[in-house]
Amino acid sequence: MLQTFRNPQFENAIKRVPQKVPPIWFMRQAGRYHSHYRKLKETYTFMQLCKEPELAAEVALGPIKEFGFDVSILFSDLLFPLEALGMGLDYNPGPKLSFSIQSKDTLKNLRPIDEAITFLNFQKDALIRTREVLPKNVSLIGFVGGPFTLMTYACIGKHDGNSQFIKNNPDFVTSFYKILVPLLTRNIELQLNGGAEIVMIFDTSAGCLDPILFNEYVVTPIEVLANCFPKKLGYYTKNSTWDQMQKIAKIESLAGFGLDHRFTLSSILKDNQFPGFIQGNFDQELLFAEESILRKKIKKYVEPVLELNPEERLGWVSGLGHGVLQFTPEKSVHILIEEIRNGFSK
Repeated sequence: MLQTFRNPQFENAIKRVPQKVPPIWFMRQAGRYHSHYRKLKETYTFMQLCKEPELAAEVALGPIKEFGFDVSILFSDLLFPLEALGMGLDYNPGPKLSFSIQSKDTLKNLRPIDEAITFLNFQKDALIRTREVLPKNVSLIGFVGGPFTLMTYACIGKHDGNSQFIKNNPDFVTSFYKILVPLLTRNIELQLNGGAEIVMIFDTSAGCLDPILFNEYVVTPIEVLANCFPKKLGYYTKNSTWDQMQKIAKIESLAGFGLDHRFTLSSILKDNQFPGFIQGNFDQELLFAEESILRKKIKKYVEPVLELNPEERLGWVSGLGHGVLQFTPEKSVHILIEEIRNGFSK
């Protein structure tokens, strides 16, 4: 069941309706920097917080109550589809799979898709519970890992490792994608049925690819997924190039995409080349600055966007270049949200 939008500002951004104040949500807004999360971690493991719906809802609710974000995010992890395929997943403290995929033959060790999707039902239950506890004016979104990022983790254990095997074995990629893409399709459907208004695809590894492989390994499968759920999927990859983002923007069925902090937001908004929402893109590392410096940096970031009228900044969802980093001062998150809302409400 496709959900209606709860937050009017978020709906306006998705539908590109002019508005003065953008909606705000940050990647990793529920996580290790937040005292609410750290308190829960004193009692529960990360797996428990993700897989027990009541706990996942409590984690997601924490930053909404603390910071007043317009959008809440399913509290989960992008590697769970690999665990669902039987790859074994542990966090100690970072993620570790029980084995890696090194050839087409090892794909035979994976569970059938029907069994894998049943394993992921906890995400649907978590979304249902999160939607129940959220304030009625807060939107809710889900997320999955991009096919290329999940394949990278499955093959080399981390998203920034040596990807030579993947780049040089296109037949293997084709075979693995015949498993991953259908599983992600059903995973997205599961999340939408659980109450997600849109589902973000986080493809953190894709920026490492050359233009040809980016088109083959990223654009093609993302377009397949987006066409299955028109205007219900957003896309983000860090360290992406302008050429890569233009290729993504040509996928008309996407709802929108996120930009990392290396792009000039005001120019991209004003050019109005992209049909959906545009999320971004304050540099998350600047949140570690002393308060007076932080406020100056936010002002410099915001000024060129403020010069645009609402019609020129259609679709903007205010966020970070990437996720909130561990040890980020909570006060800095408050300051950034305050400066954005105050600056654009005048």
